[in-house]
Amino acid sequence: MKNKSIKTIRFLGLGFLEPLIRLFSGEEPARNGKLFIKKALLPLFSIVLFIGLWHIGATALYNSEADVRIEKAREEQGEAAATAMEACIASGDVYCQPNTLPSPTKVYQAYLALWQDHLAIAEKKSDFEARVSETNAQREAQGLAPITYTGRPSFLDQVGTSLKTVAAGCLLAMLVAVPIGIIMGLSNSLRTSFNWLIQIFKPVSPVVWLLLVFMIVKTVITDPGMDKSFIISFISVGLCAMWATLVNTSMGVATVDKDYINVAKVLKLNIAQNIFKIILPASLPLIFTGLRITVSVAWMVLIAIELLAQSPGLGSFVWEEFQNGANDSNAKIIVAMFIIGLIGFLLDRIMLSVQNLMSFNKGIA
Repeated sequence: MKNKSIKTIRFLGLGFLEPLIRLFSGEEPARNGKLFIKKALLPLFSIVLFIGLWHIGATALYNSEADVRIEKAREEQGEAAATAMEACIASGDVYCQPNTLPSPTKVYQAYLALWQDHLAIAEKKSDFEARVSETNAQREAQGLAPITYTGRPSFLDQVGTSLKTVAAGCLLAMLVAVPIGIIMGLSNSLRTSFNWLIQIFKPVSPVVWLLLVFMIVKTVITDPGMDKSFIISFISVGLCAMWATLVNTSMGVATVDKDYINVAKVLKLNIAQNIFKIILPASLPLIFTGLRITVSVAWMVLIAIELLAQSPGLGSFVWEEFQNGANDSNAKIIVAMFIIGLIGFLLDRIMLSVQNLMSFNKGIA
């Protein structure tokens, strides 16, 4: 049980809890006690320090903005208006609150509001599906498309859309980059000939890829029923993120131990057998290293791509809240920022665990 718990916390990136588990199991109390202080209490202190500095900074900005509003009211309308503005700000009225960096408390309240909003939207969606279930059964019997809920998506719905976009983009990147990387890795001439192409396209901005994909997709896909924004988004994400996998695959194939190649020649393996039985198994560690980088890059560029492609994901959520300008919009943006970071961390942990399974080096990075 203890070993299983340790493996779990290592997978989740919570290695700082390992000394605590060993401490409670009675294993080297003095040593594990010191490790727990170093790996758990000090990071916890840094979290508390971060939240404290955030609160102090947010309070300072709030007071500064409040003073500016009060002084502006005094200059434009007189002392009575300044007093009224000061009283309004002190009362907590949303119509006169300074709209600046939200405090940790406001961010937590925004998180709760988003959760309650998700529950309300989920209930509406469930009620809608119950009302149209019979109609949809009849439409299905007639070969017609079902009536779907077209209301506003919740924050969690938008998170799901972003995850779906990243998954599709990474799959596209893998399907394109791995075969091309294998071909280039098998031939020094091809690798030298096309290296310039990789070096030119690799640093291209996601905005440029999005515009290029948009021009092609709007011409090729004319069916109004297809979700063009999703197609544009995941193709753009895949094109932005595939280069690490392409380079690592090519490098992995090119650096396969020559003894393996000689064994394949002795066994007289054909090209397909050589690739699937010799080249790929030996190249998997580097290929998965590239895929790990690809997933990270895909998640980073996703927000900008969704924002410009008007795909209903996290990028769209952040932009809509920025344009909304409501009193809690900044807090909701901060919530989205933490969710984006948390999901990015979890995706990296998942890819790292897969990479370790495929690698000779089983250490956790």
